[in-house]
Amino acid sequence: MKWCIIILPLFLISCGERTKGAVAKEIASGKWIDLSYDFSDKTVYWPTANGFKFDTVFNGVTPGGFYYEAYNYCAAEHGGTHLDAPSHFAKGKWSTDQIPLEKLTGDAAVIDVSAKALQDPDYQIDVADVEGWEKANGKLADDIMILFRTGYGSYYPDAKKYLGTDEKGADAVAKLHFPGIHPDLANWLVKNRKIKAVGLDVASVDYGQSKDFKTHQILYEQNIPGFENVANLERLPAKGSFIVALPMKIKGGSGGPLRIVAVVPGE
Repeated sequence: MKWCIIILPLFLISCGERTKGAVAKEIASGKWIDLSYDFSDKTVYWPTANGFKFDTVFNGVTPGGFYYEAYNYCAAEHGGTHLDAPSHFAKGKWSTDQIPLEKLTGDAAVIDVSAKALQDPDYQIDVADVEGWEKANGKLADDIMILFRTGYGSYYPDAKKYLGTDEKGADAVAKLHFPGIHPDLANWLVKNRKIKAVGLDVASVDYGQSKDFKTHQILYEQNIPGFENVANLERLPAKGSFIVALPMKIKGGSGGPLRIVAVVPGE
C-alpha cells in the first residue's frame, strides 16, 4: 500500500501523544475525504482578483503519431480552496513556502455554526460558539486545527449566494455578505487556546462586511495559517479527523491554491 508509506511521515509529524502504531492503523482503516474544490472557470474569487484561466497548449495526436496534451493556467493566489499564509496580513511572518509541515497537518475540530450563519449572512462566529462545542466535546486540544462549518459550502460556486454578490471590481466589495470569525474570538483563541490553523467554508476568515480584516491581522500575527473556501465540511465529525493541507509552494507567496484532505477514522 504505497499511499500509506507516503503519507505516514506527515501523520507522525503531528500525531502528538498517539503511538506510531495507532496512527498507522488510523491511516489504513480511515476514510479519505477531499475538502478541496476543483479549479475551473466557475471557481469563486474575490471580486477584485483575477479568475482562473486555463488555455490549451496542445491536445491531440502529434506529427510523431503519439497522443499528447498540455495546458497553461493563470490565477490569483487567493481564490477557490486556498491557503492564506500569515504574511498575507502580518509583515515578516511566514510566507507560503515557509510554513512548517506540522502547521499544515494535524487533528481537527469541526465547529458547526450553520444554524446561525444560514439565517444571518453577516454572522460572526463568537466565543460562545466555541464554548458550546467544548461543552459537548471537551476542551480543544493543544495544536488543534479548527474548521468552522457555516453551511455556505452548499452555495458554492454560485457567487451571488456564496459571496452575496456576483459583481466584479472594487465597487462589488461593499456588497459582500457572508459569515466569518469575529475578531473577539480570534483574540480569545490566541490568548486561551493553542491552535495551529483555522479554516472555514467561506471566502474569508473575516466576514464579508469587514473593512479592517482584523481577524486576519490577529491570527496571522501569531503565524496561524488560514484555509478558505474549504469544501465538504458536512462530511467531517465534530472531532477525530486528521487534516493534510498542502498548498502550491510559491516562494515568497502570501497564499496559494490548496489541496486539503481529511482522514476520518473507520468504524
